[in-house]
Amino acid sequence: MTTDRSIVVDSLGVGLATGAYGVSFGAISTASGLSVLQTCLISLLVFTGASQFAFVGIVASGGNPLTGALTAVLLGSRNLFYGVSMAPRLDLDPRARLASAHFVIDESTAMGVTRETRRQARLGFYWTGISIFVLWNATTFAGALAGDAIGDPRTYGLDAAVGAAFLGLLWPRLSSWTGRLVAFVGAAVALGLVPVTSAGLPIVLGGGVAVLLGLLWRPRATA
Repeated sequence: MTTDRSIVVDSLGVGLATGAYGVSFGAISTASGLSVLQTCLISLLVFTGASQFAFVGIVASGGNPLTGALTAVLLGSRNLFYGVSMAPRLDLDPRARLASAHFVIDESTAMGVTRETRRQARLGFYWTGISIFVLWNATTFAGALAGDAIGDPRTYGLDAAVGAAFLGLLWPRLSSWTGRLVAFVGAAVALGLVPVTSAGLPIVLGGGVAVLLGLLWRPRATA
């Protein structure tokens, strides 16, 4: 049987591995033209890595900040579904639920959703979410301060962080042929729109097509 201690240890391990990744965002953000304060505020208030990288990438490439924000919201909308899944497992009162919403991310959901008891679900969720939040913001600040000293992030391959984040989110969803087809169509639409639309719109429109297909092909419950 899984012990409370093992859940905490595993959660902290995930927190350390994920939180350290914030240094890449800090360096990329300031190298893209954002200030240290703006970079840190994004990590504090947005706190969802793929959305942060998407926003900064679009702004850095000359795209409209509103397009960047829309793309970030689209990517971050998955957390809404995570919250729906986690709510009955955590069973929190309205105030605690509101306070905990900021920690609903991929890793905290993964560490909490499979637990057998409410206590262990809360342990996995909070230890993972809070440890990532603290370390992510600390390393974002460090990366932002070191941005100029580091130089061009592409020199160290940090620009690959965006693609790696997207791939990490997408890969577990490709276990079925429908998932692979939806991903392929969405990617094809996005790539096809790159030459004819402004920066950021291909991601939004390609993602919208993928969401629509996913809804149409969603398995229907049997009577």
